[in-house]
Amino acid sequence: MDTRVPLVITGERTVPGVWHENYWFRRHEAAYAALPVWVPSPPGIVLDAGCGEGYGASVLRASWPGARVVGVDYDAIAAVHAARTHGGEQAAYVRAGLTALPLVDDVADLVVSLQVLEHLWTPWEYVGELARVAAPGGVVVLSTPNRLTFSPGLGRLEAPSNAYHSREYDALELEQELRAWLPGSGVRVAGLHHGERLRAREAAHGSLAEALAAPVEDWGEELRDLVATTTTADFVLGAADDACLDLVAVLNP
Repeated sequence: MDTRVPLVITGERTVPGVWHENYWFRRHEAAYAALPVWVPSPPGIVLDAGCGEGYGASVLRASWPGARVVGVDYDAIAAVHAARTHGGEQAAYVRAGLTALPLVDDVADLVVSLQVLEHLWTPWEYVGELARVAAPGGVVVLSTPNRLTFSPGLGRLEAPSNAYHSREYDALELEQELRAWLPGSGVRVAGLHHGERLRAREAAHGSLAEALAAPVEDWGEELRDLVATTTTADFVLGAADDACLDLVAVLNP
């Protein structure tokens, strides 16, 4: 009997295996795949804070086969789904709030929290918890949409139109806030960009974000094919400039 719990697309998170969500899924997955750039040695324990569906564990183990992954998510259905779909000897999942993580201090060699920050009402508490559970010499990596490209025209501290977002950030704002929330920590901010194929598509047809905002039933064959065939290779890391898609912050608490 299949005991997996299916997740419904609500707009709060993306999941694998849904063709019209594939662009967003691969964009999220690309940040997981880029993690080795910032991690100097193979981590023994990895915390995936805000793990959602739980697919991140597979990507993490592809980079570090010996790593043990602990996934935490506040949503009970997501945590159960993750445990049943991705759990095992090297991956465990638990439901808990991210501002009160159920882990001891200094336990995780790598703390990952992707596309989560924008959902938090008390982000300073959340970031403080990520730093608390990071082991000495460990790395904390978090990502969040670049407000300038995700919500064009939205100003700093203005309420986002996305009902699931509490606050969105630009690159300078994110760096300044992280330094204020974690005084004395090393902070670097990079940007996730479209790769050559997606840039070429935008040069020929205009904004991909605007195209994807249209109802799926209105997508043309070209856009449908592009979304269905998007991979992590269609995204690249670069500068945290105004044009990047997502911001990726690397912290050394």
